[in-house]
Amino acid sequence: MVGTHTVIASPLGDLLAVAEDGVLSGLYFERHHRGPKPKERGAYDESGFEEVRRQLGEYFAGERTRFELPLAPHGDEFQQQVWKLLREIPFGETRSYGDLARQLGDASLAQRVGAANARNPLSVIVPCHRVVGADGRLTGYAGGLDRKRFLLELEESAEQKTRRLF
Repeated sequence: MVGTHTVIASPLGDLLAVAEDGVLSGLYFERHHRGPKPKERGAYDESGFEEVRRQLGEYFAGERTRFELPLAPHGDEFQQQVWKLLREIPFGETRSYGDLARQLGDASLAQRVGAANARNPLSVIVPCHRVVGADGRLTGYAGGLDRKRFLLELEESAEQKTRRLF
């Protein structure tokens, strides 16, 4: 396994992109709560991240609603299930931890869902920012609540923005 990393500028600050054998395994904000240690990043290399950079640019420009990238996040079976559900949350919508737990077949799994969500290694691309508390409030986000709010507002439809204003 050959790891590489690069830094990609975004409206929310630099993103650290990590790949293994050319497949994206991590995307982290600066000061990410659970980002990789320097020795886990591999060598710095600008090449191989062109498609990630392009799709992120389109997303932040409001031109992309879904990422189409090969992904290789590291996690246990339960985390992988949760991260798969996160990718199924439509652009511009949110779900609660309880909603995801019920999708997994057991409402009592909400805390485990929250823990898996917190360990998502692919910020923005695996949209853990679309998960909110049961009451609709913003709750923890490894990149910080200001970034979560920015991403949710970026994804709002014109109708949602109008409703929020009135």
